[in-house]
Amino acid sequence: MSKFTLLMTTALAVGLSGAAFAQETHPETGETLAEDQTFSYRLLDQFPTIDPQLIEETAGGHVARQIFEGLLTQDDQGELRPGVATEWTSEDNQTWTFTLRQDAMWSNGDPVTAQDFVYAWRRAADPATASEYAWYVELSQIEGASAVIAGEIPPEELAVEALDDYTLQVTLQAPLPYFPQMVVHYTFMPTHQATIEEYGADWTSPENIVSNGAYILDEIAVNEFFRLVPNPNYWNADSVIMDEITGLVINDANQALTRFRAGEFDMMDDLPAGSYPQLEEEMPETAHSVPRLCSYYYTINQSESGHEALQDPRVRQALSYMINRNVITDQVLQAGQAPAYNFTHWATAGFEMPEIDYASWSQEERQQRAMELMEEAGYGPSNPIEIDLIYNTSENHRQIATVVSQMWRPLGVTVNLSNFEWQSYLDIRGNQNFDVARSAWCGDYNEASTFLDLLTSRNANNDGKFQNEEVDRLMAESATMADPQPNYTRVEEILAEEMAIIPIYHYTQNFVLDPAIRNWPMENVENNWYVRDIYRVAE
Repeated sequence: MSKFTLLMTTALAVGLSGAAFAQETHPETGETLAEDQTFSYRLLDQFPTIDPQLIEETAGGHVARQIFEGLLTQDDQGELRPGVATEWTSEDNQTWTFTLRQDAMWSNGDPVTAQDFVYAWRRAADPATASEYAWYVELSQIEGASAVIAGEIPPEELAVEALDDYTLQVTLQAPLPYFPQMVVHYTFMPTHQATIEEYGADWTSPENIVSNGAYILDEIAVNEFFRLVPNPNYWNADSVIMDEITGLVINDANQALTRFRAGEFDMMDDLPAGSYPQLEEEMPETAHSVPRLCSYYYTINQSESGHEALQDPRVRQALSYMINRNVITDQVLQAGQAPAYNFTHWATAGFEMPEIDYASWSQEERQQRAMELMEEAGYGPSNPIEIDLIYNTSENHRQIATVVSQMWRPLGVTVNLSNFEWQSYLDIRGNQNFDVARSAWCGDYNEASTFLDLLTSRNANNDGKFQNEEVDRLMAESATMADPQPNYTRVEEILAEEMAIIPIYHYTQNFVLDPAIRNWPMENVENNWYVRDIYRVAE
């Protein structure tokens, strides 16, 4: 028994808090640990759900990562590491075998088995579940996924099989070398079948939920806060140092920053626009800006309900060309974001940035061409158009939308701005009840297809309903190519030619973090963090 484990056992035996007493020094670094081992952070919006098969946004994904554990997780560099699976192998990148650890348990004491993954994955693809991420199962190339999602075959025919309690076999319809990266995603986390069948939609309530991660949901007050506590049945519970996680929902970024400065919580991202340079100067050990695999863009409704003028690619191009992205990144945001003229983030592993024509023009050239395109399309100051632009509640989104609407005025475009709380915004955008919508996409795995597949016609998150047969074909082909880069380049060119979306900037993760919090994964570009890895040192 290690000294660390012995100290923990002793502390528990005398009725003290295991984390507070036993972890006086970190077992690996030797740092002196604070008695207070709690972590709290700010959320911009209330997550709609923490059901892994129903989550469609990052706030819920961050919580899922704490309370559920998939086959694999990531380390602080974004590299794969064992989760419930201890080994993963394939001889042909098409049939994958995962060996599960036999000491993994659910929070109610049940063993975590291969059948739990079979159930969860088939549930994600089942049309009856109505998962917004069913397309992700199809994207992963699992054999039978397309037919299951289309309702042509039952979910039981999805090619994922429990060979025994601790061996999971997955058969893909084509070789996919990065498939293990994809199973890190929350859609592929296991769920407890008996609990879901007993409680239905209420299964994620604190009094009902059964999960298998390092933490369990203890309390939640919608639009206010949630609290997680350690899961004593987690297979690696002895290594968990933080003994409480609290998330606080604070929509107003300036109010949130004031409360951070007052010491009310430990971490905050989505900083007020323009605040980063001063924060970095005042608190260099607290303010951070690192690459993040997300792209900020405007979705254009190209469905039948969309604005007539926006169906014309010349109008969409004009709107894009008229945006001075450097003003947004350098004057509004000021935290290292890069102007975007293509969709895929520049930091995506193995991706070569394409040469997009209008990216090399001067802003004056872009604006001149925008005026010409609007005139060619029959619009302009003499024939103005009025459009609605929606965004989820955020001062940053409001500022960007305000600046963009001013940039569009010379085109004869009047913009009505509307903000909505997160769930309403998702519903409105998902039902195409908008003209233009603020959007962002964060990579579900570190490969270019995580961005480009979003704009295929099969993808449920393609909220603008852009459709292009060549894009669909190129992305389908890319999944089986040894070098898909030529396809990716051509797709990006088509997106720019059609202006399927309006790219605005590539993210950085700019945030403030209490310096006492250690081991934060600064170099994980997917921003996948696990509180079980972090700890608080004494000050």
